[in-house]
Amino acid sequence: MSAPPRVVPTIDLESPAVTALGRACETVGFFQIVGHGIDHEVIERAWTEARRFFDLPLEQRMSAARRHPDDAYGYLPVELEALERSLGARTGAPDLKQTFNVGPVIAAGPNGITAVNGTTSPDGIASPDGIDDRIVAWAFGPTPWPSALASLEPAMRAYFDAMDALARRLLSLMAVALDEPPSFFEPFVDHAPGALRALDYPDLAGRTPTPAQLRAGAHTDYGTLTILRQDGAPGGLEVLDPRTDTWTPVPATDDAFVVNLGDLMQRWTNDRWRSTLHRVVVPAPDAGPSRRQSMAFFHNANIDARIEVIPSCVAPGEQPRHAPVIAGPHLMSKFRRATS
Repeated sequence: MSAPPRVVPTIDLESPAVTALGRACETVGFFQIVGHGIDHEVIERAWTEARRFFDLPLEQRMSAARRHPDDAYGYLPVELEALERSLGARTGAPDLKQTFNVGPVIAAGPNGITAVNGTTSPDGIASPDGIDDRIVAWAFGPTPWPSALASLEPAMRAYFDAMDALARRLLSLMAVALDEPPSFFEPFVDHAPGALRALDYPDLAGRTPTPAQLRAGAHTDYGTLTILRQDGAPGGLEVLDPRTDTWTPVPATDDAFVVNLGDLMQRWTNDRWRSTLHRVVVPAPDAGPSRRQSMAFFHNANIDARIEVIPSCVAPGEQPRHAPVIAGPHLMSKFRRATS
């Protein structure tokens, strides 16, 4: 008897990938990629510097903490976030993880923000509908860096840039999978506030989580797509297989990134593609050393982008299942739920 197909397939970007990518987006909304071409030194340097940051004394980590509850970037200690609440639940057990969040590099001019990650807009980046100043401040706010680890910023910035380029490459393939031109998504993401999150899941030896507590509560991601590097420590990533309604582990694969779709992509495609529930579980009591590390790059749409169903994703006789949304308010509302 042949083995059952993997819930989360592995796709080699050095081979023709459009068909496999479209199938994965439609069935489970998760896939792993190899043959991505990202410089190994860029990956390892960011990975090592992130671990060094989380090994700093708490006082030094707190020097890079968020300055305000609405700030998106900076350090968040253990149990300060509950991702389950991003789904709208009023309560949710706090997550057993600590994070360091890095925002985009911006340049400002007389018309406001004029460049994001090197992409320029001389007339300023603003919405014709008018985006609340609080959303602009949240999306493009500064990243506080720890003075005790000067090597962290250049390592994370290089990794951020590599992930941003990889995300745009993936979006061009996704556009073709949807029978659109490769550049279809570009006007919606050309000044997007992506975010890089380094995550540390402390070893749980000697600690008993509450019955409902996880390392990261069940949630979907908010934006267009997420690119994750993970290790193989116990207590890892699980995906809710939408075909069987069962939780399935996503094992770490050498030199691979895990990619999943976010809520905006599901809306864009009229639910043809999936933004799938996922979580990070608590390891078994006898699992041994269980400290876990990962890095997630969250690619988003421009904060003023109007996300409405792509016409080619509406079958004859069907209607769009989602009303249009503006990306910035959508993203910030999800963030607030998880961190309030």
